[in-house]
Amino acid sequence: MAAPPRRIRRERVALGDVMTEIEIVGNPRSTYTRMVRMACEEKGAPYTFKEGLPHTPPVDAIHPFGKVPVMRSGDVELYESKAIATYIDRTQPGPKLIPDDPLLAAQVEKWISVVNSVIDPVMIREYVLGYALAKDGKPDPARISAAVEKMKTQIPVLDAAVASGYLVGNHFTLADINLMPILFYLGVFPEGAALLDGTKHLKAYFERHAARPSFKNTIPPPLPKR
Repeated sequence: MAAPPRRIRRERVALGDVMTEIEIVGNPRSTYTRMVRMACEEKGAPYTFKEGLPHTPPVDAIHPFGKVPVMRSGDVELYESKAIATYIDRTQPGPKLIPDDPLLAAQVEKWISVVNSVIDPVMIREYVLGYALAKDGKPDPARISAAVEKMKTQIPVLDAAVASGYLVGNHFTLADINLMPILFYLGVFPEGAALLDGTKHLKAYFERHAARPSFKNTIPPPLPKR
């Protein structure tokens, strides 16, 4: 049975003269759902979180392919985490998650694209799910080993990128928000934790930003044991 909606602060937020309720529906274990929730938290935007798995009626009603997260805000319905987070950033008060400066904004877009198209497929879809979707309670060693070899080339790139403490500029942006949930899961399993421990900057970057309220307030439930 799906968990009841979680109320985050108040349900409504004023946008100009319009009172708009923000509702996020998604799997709390999903890195993309967590990214959107962290965006709300960083903006200080009151929202309601409702647990909904992929391909369930509340999700299918918005996303044509049944993926999470999805969002409702008044008459607005959105899907895809980047689109939702951008809408929240542009309609809510609070710190800018996507800078106004064109170059910095482009760099945020660049890192979100790289993480979503290259990093996530390896670190989450291959490595983490090699453990979390284990058949008969046994991890998939071939899947995990292949992912680890790829991660050995990806981790140094991320390590160098966060040497300043942020992926872009000198502020916490949506690029960082998009990466942090992935690093969280990376550190859960032994090979990923070892790779993080061996970095010059990335582990310190993760530990620093893991102390942010937006990160602490969105910690997912443990992955199911198989």
